[in-house]
This record gives sequence, structure tokens and C-alpha cells, in this order.
Amino acid sequence: GADPAAALWLGALNPLVLLHLVAGAHNDAIMLGLLGIGLVAALGRWPILGAVLVTLAALVKAPAALGLAAVVLLQIRAGHRPAKAVTTTVVASAATTVAATAVAGTGYGWIGALDTPVSAHNWALTSLLGRATGALLKHLGSDLAPFAVPAWHALGLAVTGAAILAIWFRLRPSPVYALGLSLAVVAAFGPAIRPWYALWGLFLIAAAAPSTSVRHRVAAVTGVLALAVLPSGGPADIGQLVLAVSGGVLAIVVLWQARQAAEAPALGRTA
Repeated sequence: GADPAAALWLGALNPLVLLHLVAGAHNDAIMLGLLGIGLVAALGRWPILGAVLVTLAALVKAPAALGLAAVVLLQIRAGHRPAKAVTTTVVASAATTVAATAVAGTGYGWIGALDTPVSAHNWALTSLLGRATGALLKHLGSDLAPFAVPAWHALGLAVTGAAILAIWFRLRPSPVYALGLSLAVVAAFGPAIRPWYALWGLFLIAAAAPSTSVRHRVAAVTGVLALAVLPSGGPADIGQLVLAVSGGVLAIVVLWQARQAAEAPALGRTA
């Protein structure tokens, strides 16, 4: 139901996609591709295929598992009984997980690695607040300083969970939009964040947001995040900043010369 041109720009051609999913080659691109196709399949009345594809997306990046809730709600909206929708989705997801793990040959060690993002060394809003709180407690001589980051992480996860429940309760008739907002919340308040994580939710908001004002706001956020870090995920060093500034100055000179060249014939004709 979204405007195709706006959805195409925001979901596929925006700077975050080009800089980080294409140039940076982050595997979030695979996650989002599988998630998007899975939701299209569920919308097209192939819910089992949708559940399989969404599960494969979650096996790339775990937050995509929230898409299974959208698959269930899309089935219910199509007239399926809730119990049947839940059962078929769970069975398809479990079978896909077992099959994919067997084909990959990794074993189930990946389950224990799911807590990797919950690290004090990762950059996130909650990690930043935790380190600041820990420094303050240490300055005050408190023994609670080591617990500051885990406490803020726990608070962030609690806020994330409460926000997701509120979103799904309010937007049950629009499961794709609810999923987009939920993934945006996970990216914002989770224990680890990178600029391209914003695409988890933005990709779906582009296709399902009910108003242009929402798209305008997320477009503004996209513009800022696109300039936050390089495609590698790290900040620019001095040499890269010098190259960027030099390239910008050169572009201005070239554009100025092009404008002068375009205006010269017009002035000649006027004379």
C-alpha cells in the first residue's frame, strides 16, 4: 500500500544500503533479502515457505526471528485458525533450523554464541550509559562499578521487550509495519548497534509505513547515519578525511567551471 517510488528510494536506493550493504558487503543484506522474500511469500498465501525463508533470515541475524510473528498474523488475517497458524509456523521454523544446521555442518554451537552482542566492548546507547555510570561509581569509590554495563544492558533489553509488545498490540492489523518498528527498536536499544542495523526496520517501514511523515523522519535519520562511519564500520582516520575534503573541494571546482562554461554561450547570445 505504499508509494512505490518512495518505498524504492527508502528501502533499496538510500545511502545506507549503497554504502553499507553494497560497498560494505555486510551480511545484513542476506538477512533482509530472505526476510523480505519470506514476507512476500506469506502475503502471497505461501505461509510455510514464508516461515522457512524468515527462519533462514534469523539464522543469519537473530532479530529477524520476529518476522515469524508477522507470518503467523498474516495467516490469521487470511482466515487461518490461530492454533493452526502458530503450529505450522513453529514446525516449519524448527525443521528449517535443523536442516540448515545439518547442511552447514556447524553443529549447535551457534546457540551459545547468540549472546555475543551482549558485550561491554560493543558500542550501543546502553553500553555508553553503562560505561559512564561505571566511571562515576568508580570515582565515588563504589564496588558496584563492574555491574553498571550489565545493568544498563538489562534495562535496554527490558525497554525493548516492552516496546515490542506495545507495538504489536497496537498494530496487529499491520504486521509488516509492526515488524519494521520492532526491528528499529531492537537496533536502537539493543546491546550493540551499527549504522546499517537501522536498515532492519527501515527496509520494512519503507514498504508498509502508512504516512509520508514517517518516511520523511526515517529518511532524515538515514542521511545522518550514512555519514556516521565508513562502510568498514570504523571511523575515518586523518588520511581519509584529507582525501574526502580534497575530493569535495575538487568537485566544487569542477561544478563551478561547468557552470561558467554553460553560462558563457548564453551571455554571448545576449550580447
